[in-house]
Amino acid sequence: MPALNRIAAFADDMTAWRHHLHENPELLFDCHDTAAFVVAKLRDFGVDQIHDGIAESGVVALIKGQGNGPVIGLRADMDALPIEEATGAPHASKVPGKMHACGHDGHTTMLLGAARYLAETRNFRGTVALIFQPAEEGIGGAKVMVDEGVLDRFGIDELYALHSAPGTPVGHFYTTPGPIMAAVDTFHIHVKGVGGHGAMPHDAVDPIVAACGIVNAIQTIVSRNHYALDDLVVSVTQVHTGSADNIIPDTAYINGTVRTFDPRVQEMVQRRLPQIVAGQAMSYGVEAEFEYDVGYPATINDPAKAAFAAEVAAEIGGGVNAEAGREMGAEDFAYFLQHRPGAYLFVGNGDTAGLHHPEYDFDDEAAPVGASFFARLVERLAPVEG
Repeated sequence: MPALNRIAAFADDMTAWRHHLHENPELLFDCHDTAAFVVAKLRDFGVDQIHDGIAESGVVALIKGQGNGPVIGLRADMDALPIEEATGAPHASKVPGKMHACGHDGHTTMLLGAARYLAETRNFRGTVALIFQPAEEGIGGAKVMVDEGVLDRFGIDELYALHSAPGTPVGHFYTTPGPIMAAVDTFHIHVKGVGGHGAMPHDAVDPIVAACGIVNAIQTIVSRNHYALDDLVVSVTQVHTGSADNIIPDTAYINGTVRTFDPRVQEMVQRRLPQIVAGQAMSYGVEAEFEYDVGYPATINDPAKAAFAAEVAAEIGGGVNAEAGREMGAEDFAYFLQHRPGAYLFVGNGDTAGLHHPEYDFDDEAAPVGASFFARLVERLAPVEG
């Protein structure tokens, strides 16, 4: 698989690092052992500065190049998922109920590989800021790092990140200019009725029937309230109620997700959802409490940076799709891109189980490719003069 020769030479080391990380997954902000492993490797590589304890367990390391130049941020996420692993791999998780099911062990390994190469060669101007981030999976560790001032503290001018892509050949890349990942919001609906005997529904106020009506009515937001060419997903993903076949329960709970790109579409959903819930609750004679949580914003690539990154990926990988289009998944790298230009790309993981699946595993052949992309990107962005 194409990779820079020096990085290809220590591919076995990268595999060992990745297997260690895979065996020892940590969740959310509690990535302290992962961070300690990263810091130890960075010290071995001889990077110039290491700053840890950012966003609880995040790490930022700096590598100085030759002379003045930009500060280029490269980011990897470190956290795992609360999933019981089913890969059967020799390096499977040693921690019950936790596994690297989204490739963050591979992301961290790719950035470590780039760090080793860049610290050895320093064939670039300016500075590389290596960002090892906790809590990408649903908590927004990137936002915390931004709020703690990492962009200004280290003078970062632009940022880049990679993500594993099952279903894309190993060594291939894809990205897109502009929006690439959706904004993600969450809604919660608590329906309160009056419980009773299943044989005497006239003495109860059934929250189940009301919940079904609410769920059905929510579908009209996509089908009737938004322009068909604007991307929008409104999915009910949980309904919890009841305890026995002969009991009408008191309450029902409805939960779901909203995915958008356009803030105007997002605002429309925020307006229509509580209107629908209130109207349905009134028609069924129940009470309904509605909560709407605004989550990650849309991940928006700078078009010029994405095009340049795709050129670099074409040099390194087995192919690149620079106009792949956007996806309805979400990514907290969005918070970095709200403040600095940059690009988010996917690197192929081959024909494997999908992300967040208990049988997913990062393909170790992809690690030298991703590390080479990061390294070559820096060399191309800030070439040494003369």
